[in-house]
Amino acid sequence: PIDDRKMKRAGLDYWDKLEIHFYDSLADFMEKMDGQLYLISKFAEKVYSDADYTTEGDHYVHCEREDKGLPEEFMREHPEKALRIPMNDEHVRSLNVSNTVCMIVYEALRQQNFAGLELVHTYETDKLK
Repeated sequence: PIDDRKMKRAGLDYWDKLEIHFYDSLADFMEKMDGQLYLISKFAEKVYSDADYTTEGDHYVHCEREDKGLPEEFMREHPEKALRIPMNDEHVRSLNVSNTVCMIVYEALRQQNFAGLELVHTYETDKLK
């Protein structure tokens, strides 16, 4: 169960809609994972929007803390899985993890034609009219 107060708050009332799995380590996850893994790092050469998110199966986006990043040894073992978000290192050292994941997830959804999402609003009132 998720007992950390900040974690509970971050998930609001969506926790019951998630399927959460816990792993002992990155190696444990890699062994059990069945799908496409994307490692997000400012040191990657491939841009996140160049990845193909339309392939069958599960897609996993793995980020670490902004100040730490993914373990170097792990990144060296899996350079083909690494993606970056273009940015100007002179002015921005890192991006917030939640913003990073949001950008990548919405790129994946865009490539999948926003499957399962409302492309037109269905609200009773229209604030734009």
